[in-house]
Amino acid sequence: MITFLDGTLASALPTQAIIDVHGVGYEVFIPLSSYDRLPPPGQAVRILTHLHVREDAHVLYGFMTSAERDLFRLLVNSVSGIGPKLGLAVLSGMSVNNFKAAVVNGDVASLAKISGLGKKTAERIVLELKDKLGVAAAWEAASAQHAPTAEESQANEAVLALIALGYKQIDAHKAVRDLQEKERGVTTAEELVKLALKRIAAGR
Repeated sequence: MITFLDGTLASALPTQAIIDVHGVGYEVFIPLSSYDRLPPPGQAVRILTHLHVREDAHVLYGFMTSAERDLFRLLVNSVSGIGPKLGLAVLSGMSVNNFKAAVVNGDVASLAKISGLGKKTAERIVLELKDKLGVAAAWEAASAQHAPTAEESQANEAVLALIALGYKQIDAHKAVRDLQEKERGVTTAEELVKLALKRIAAGR
């Protein structure tokens, strides 16, 4: 089992990265949340991994935090109908804290807006994870300490709104992230959506 890679980031896209480990290039599929945390190409990086074995291939999935990998494994191993591709989609569309809050609160509507999920799959996620012994209870107990920050909640709401308007998850995520870094005066999800729409339309 490959549990992490220590090496140099050779190249990265929003969906995958190539890690050079002593001259061997490992292709790793990643969520947008981990892409945001990658260093520039050529820099040293440690990425946590999950090896998924199929009949025709061994596929590596990578994460920059243990919380992301833990949630990915929980989804893939505990929710029927959720494979690695949808697991990455969940992490790309919502932060770990926001996801936990959505499950604890039974917020199917927010989960259903994640690209590739839909209402039925969102309902199954809430039902099966709430039924899984201790998971929702532990999240609920920790929610006061690890509740999403106001900034995280605004970003999540804005990204889901843009996806609902038909924009690609990658474009929505990038636009909102850039705005939060550069426009410190923006205080609501509505403002983020309006500015993001202008930015995407202008191709910036």
